[in-house]
Amino acid sequence: MLLLVPCNPLHPRQPDEHFNDEAVAARSLGIQVGLVDHDALMRSGGAADGVRAIRVEGSASEAVYRGWMLRSDQYAAFESALAERHVTLRTNARQYQHAHELPGWYAHLSAVTPESVWTSGSSPDDFRERCKQLGAGPAVLRDYSKSMKHYWHEAAFIPDVADFDAAWRIARRFLELRDDSFIGGLVLRRFESLQADEVRTWWVNGTCVLTTVHPDSNATDAPSPLDHAALTALMNAPRLPFVTVDLALRDDGVWRVIELGDGQVSDRPRTTPPHAFLRAVLGVDSADGHER
Repeated sequence: MLLLVPCNPLHPRQPDEHFNDEAVAARSLGIQVGLVDHDALMRSGGAADGVRAIRVEGSASEAVYRGWMLRSDQYAAFESALAERHVTLRTNARQYQHAHELPGWYAHLSAVTPESVWTSGSSPDDFRERCKQLGAGPAVLRDYSKSMKHYWHEAAFIPDVADFDAAWRIARRFLELRDDSFIGGLVLRRFESLQADEVRTWWVNGTCVLTTVHPDSNATDAPSPLDHAALTALMNAPRLPFVTVDLALRDDGVWRVIELGDGQVSDRPRTTPPHAFLRAVLGVDSADGHER
């Protein structure tokens, strides 16, 4: 088992501060830690430089990445560069894209997540057609991988998609803010009123192994265990090795899936200790770092 984390941009031989506690915990659990250069991975043609520091000891060859987001094409180059060093990512490039971009997972979870439609690219004509397809009423705007929820009224919430001019103003601002980070197309999700903060669940091979608060939540205590039976049946279909599913209670008391994401680039709330987190999501024993 090899855990890959970004290096500190100013001190390349040290882990990025944000992931340092997971790196320290991994080593104490007997897990090898490798440092990758995230800035290089994000550059066109930079994947080989991004993994230059990776050294595999013994027979360890399977790796899990815990780091900043990568575009799907960047992740594919990352996977190829690691293969040159005889390291295989547990999550392959196809699986990463499937989890990281909404069109990859939506069909599997459409029964338990807000109705969604999307464009391919940022054409206003295509966006107009998707507005018509979704139908009148409020919606939340995002791209294939991310919303701008911290700019809620400016670039996320559309009061009525039937008012195309107003909707397109929100979309234009969203595109300005996302800039070069824009991925795939514009996604419209039917707005649903929620009771409380989201809960983050962590899934390994279709099984929920951990439930935590959401990193953006003000809650400090881990939520009570949820009944995952119905969701587990749905999660078996995508066959994704490591993902997060963010859930929230709708006003009518029904749990809804707000987001599915690749677990490698999903933030761990600081209230969840890194040792417990790694034992759960990597499935390792504390004594020797071997998988259970």
